[in-house]
Amino acid sequence: MAELEGLEFGKSDFVLLDEVTMEQFMENLKLRFEKGRIYTYIGEVVVSVNPYRQMDIYGKDTIDAYRGRELYENPPHLYAVSDAAYKAMKRRAKDTCIVISGESGAGKTEASKYIMQYIAAITNPSQRAEVESVKNVLLKSNCVLEAFGNAKTNRNDNSSRFGKYMDINFNFNGDPTGGHINNYLLEKSRVVQQQDGERNFHSFYQLLRGGSDEMLESFHLHNDPAAYVYTREGAAAATSNNDRTSHKAVMSALSVIGFSEEEISSIYQILASILLLGNVQFESDGESVQVVGLEAVQHISQLTSTDPDGVCKSLLYRTVATGGGEVIEKGHSEQDACFGRDAFAKALYERLFGWIVSRINSVIEVKDYNPVLHGKNTVIGVLDIYGFEIFDNNSFEQFCINYCNEKLQQLFIELILQQEQGEYQREGITWQHVRQTQTDASSLDTLTLLLWLSPTDKTMDFQKHFRIRHYAGDVTYSVEGFLDKNKDLLFQDFKRLMYNSSDPVLKEMWPDGQLSITEVTKRPLTAATLFKNSIVALVDKLACKEPYYVRCIKPNEMKSPVLFDDARCQHQVAYLGLLENVMVRRAGFAYRQHYARFLQRYKMTCEYTWPNHLMGSDREAVEAIVTQHGFQDDVAYGHTKLFVRTPRSLFSLEQERAALIPILVLFLQKVWRGALARRRCRRMRAIYTIMGCYKRYKVKAHFWEVERRFASVRTMADYGKSVEWPTPPAALSQFHDITVTLHRRWWARQIVKNIPPSDMLEVRAKVAALSALSGERKDWGVGRAWERDYLANVRDCPQTSSGFIRASKELKNKDEYSQVLFSGFCRKVNRFNKSTDRGLLVTDKYVYKLEPKKQYKVLKKLPLDAFTGVSVTSGVDQMVALHTSSQDDVLLCLQRGELSSNQDRVGELVGALVDHFTRVRKSSFPVKVCRSALQLHMRGKPKSVTVETKAGQTNTDFKKSRDGFVLLVPAN
Repeated sequence: MAELEGLEFGKSDFVLLDEVTMEQFMENLKLRFEKGRIYTYIGEVVVSVNPYRQMDIYGKDTIDAYRGRELYENPPHLYAVSDAAYKAMKRRAKDTCIVISGESGAGKTEASKYIMQYIAAITNPSQRAEVESVKNVLLKSNCVLEAFGNAKTNRNDNSSRFGKYMDINFNFNGDPTGGHINNYLLEKSRVVQQQDGERNFHSFYQLLRGGSDEMLESFHLHNDPAAYVYTREGAAAATSNNDRTSHKAVMSALSVIGFSEEEISSIYQILASILLLGNVQFESDGESVQVVGLEAVQHISQLTSTDPDGVCKSLLYRTVATGGGEVIEKGHSEQDACFGRDAFAKALYERLFGWIVSRINSVIEVKDYNPVLHGKNTVIGVLDIYGFEIFDNNSFEQFCINYCNEKLQQLFIELILQQEQGEYQREGITWQHVRQTQTDASSLDTLTLLLWLSPTDKTMDFQKHFRIRHYAGDVTYSVEGFLDKNKDLLFQDFKRLMYNSSDPVLKEMWPDGQLSITEVTKRPLTAATLFKNSIVALVDKLACKEPYYVRCIKPNEMKSPVLFDDARCQHQVAYLGLLENVMVRRAGFAYRQHYARFLQRYKMTCEYTWPNHLMGSDREAVEAIVTQHGFQDDVAYGHTKLFVRTPRSLFSLEQERAALIPILVLFLQKVWRGALARRRCRRMRAIYTIMGCYKRYKVKAHFWEVERRFASVRTMADYGKSVEWPTPPAALSQFHDITVTLHRRWWARQIVKNIPPSDMLEVRAKVAALSALSGERKDWGVGRAWERDYLANVRDCPQTSSGFIRASKELKNKDEYSQVLFSGFCRKVNRFNKSTDRGLLVTDKYVYKLEPKKQYKVLKKLPLDAFTGVSVTSGVDQMVALHTSSQDDVLLCLQRGELSSNQDRVGELVGALVDHFTRVRKSSFPVKVCRSALQLHMRGKPKSVTVETKAGQTNTDFKKSRDGFVLLVPAN
């Protein structure tokens, strides 16, 4: 039973029909076709209706859905029977086969390709190169065989004009290791003649329309099929095949399979020679026959690597050995020459096709296989053979094809009966065995029914037609050409000509040409005998395998995806014996299933088996289900399976199961959602626990790492300044900043405590200057020692220092200041743009302007508290503007020492003032670094001071500008 199909799509298995009648069978088949369900089961037989359109049911997702599943678990599909055959082969190490049958145009070739694709997709998960190569060759061989063995007919654009049976060999792992292809009864008469509206084999049109200009020129061909007798009939026939694209695909496939470039060239040279051979014409002068125009003969000779005279002679003469051993040459009549030419063309193509198949087999056949080392070699066979054919004119080919279908139909019925009876016997089910009895009387009745030779039948021409009553219907055959097609009338001259070719491919195709005319004494077997022997061998090969069947049906003759021709389909259902197949299955039991599988599907319908039973065996649990539903009289219990006689019992189970499924689904969803929520909750708790532990670990790890890195900083020369701090976790970012600050302070204390007390004032001043000027002024004297009191320094002012010392003592006694913050020479600028050299003395109480030339007489004294800030420039000049609260600022330029002319004393003055105000007076002292002009006030009037550098300037000087002052400083 198909899990995913409802009754709106009909019955997915014909066995489950309410009544086994042709009307119900056809109604169900038509409904499923209209609903897009092209596959239906008859037990394990797949009935396939050609949809005449592309369907999205063969992708990777579909392959995965059918891989390893039982037949009933998914809707009917080719993949299901393919998987069943593969599992039977792999699990039980038993050879299996898939027999695909149906009339021309029913979709047999497409079905075989999908089966091959599925088997290739589900094997070899390890992707071993050698196995992949085998699979690739097996798939690519389809493309080649279709090109050389298929043709467009009035019923099918891609009709197989030969029978194909492919054995795929598998190792004990279930991986393909090789294969073998058998071909049957190639329709070689199509090479020289086709019915109206049909084409020759695809290969000719692919060469003419898909070959490159260079290739066609080398083969003496044109790209117009109408230019050649053998392809002229089908040149205008409509076809869905893209010959150009197909030619490229075939060339690629030949290379992938393993054909060499020389072999591929030989293949197409033979095709070209056949085309040219069809254009060879003959004329007779009453006594002898001649070839009309020898150019075609020259080209054929070149393409077949033979002697031109030998080609011409083979076409016009026949070598015959007399009874006495004498060899004579007998000239052909014009009719015999044409017949010999066509026979030669057909034989060339037939042997080319046979050689291609044998060449493919040489690549894919299993070589050097040792069962002891590699395990048992098992096989899956796939048979794609021509379907039953009834044309307006049926000849020898249709006779052989229909004979083949008779044999396969007989095998199908026998094996189906054997399967049914064998299963009942294995399971211990009572069953009346069906035996086929044959007597003389029954044989006579059978022949009377089969062979219809009534001379009173006016629908047949006397001595021209005969009719056979096949299982698929009555077929009238024409005897015209029967004997000629049955005999091998190819003259030995052609065989010897090809054997003597210098082309190794052609020589290999004609081994019988090595015999001389006197050595050929035995009449070759007829085509019918050869075909019969091959079919008997095929039937024997199939009979020893476990069979699976695909029965293909063509819904209409118009190739329409929507039209369902009831009469046409009913005829196919009848001759395929599908209704009889259903009856055989229904004669005993309509449905059978393993106890475990049955229990798994229907256990929810019984309180004793849901969710799990506690009985001794699955059989007892199944009996409980059957008893609860009250159809114990409609079943039989086998050793491993339950057998249900009528579909009604199964439908009642399905209906109850369908009603319970939504309830169970809701229950399972509720339980599953609760389980998911609880699992999610546990996961969240675990996550938070892990996060908490991890965070604590990260914190501790950071502490441990800091401790490890800074454990010995007390003994380091730089007290850990060069130690790199570890990156802290996010939670410790603030703590990290505090820790770094603490370490810097500790490091500073360690550095400071080693400084002598006499140097502390300088250190404090430099720290203050650093905070005020760092990043703003490039050079502020941090790298030198700060003397502070330069006017009292003998080295800086050797001539005037003694005078300043006396003056400063007097001022100290008078004004009672306790500390000199800074003293030095400067150039003072007043509001009238006049500058004079002065002495600057800054103490902790007053700022003095001194006259160096008059024993440092005090010219001006301002309280230190009157100063509100200082402005300096960002350059190397020594310009300083001291701002006062009375807006009468002091503008001066510090002068460098005479001994060290490159001293920068701006930083020292700024540091002394800032340190004093912040440390002693506990107030701020703003410092402004100006990158352009200094802004100040003199006597309440705003002024602007800019700085210019002049080359050759010896002294710092000022000049008046329109908006203020310009300070001129020497160039460095």
